[in-house]
Amino acid sequence: MKGVNMKFTRLIYFKFYILAASLVMIGIGFMREEQFTVLKKAVNICLECIGIG
Repeated sequence: MKGVNMKFTRLIYFKFYILAASLVMIGIGFMREEQFTVLKKAVNICLECIGIG
């Protein structure tokens, strides 16, 4: 039973680590104002998909 509980605890810590790392990366992207670059690329891809771009 102890091994299962330890495995579950590691999984919880791993999930929180991934969540924290992703929030840090998103925050860095906002500080660098990269959301506009991402939006521009997304619009270009969508326009290419429908044959306008």
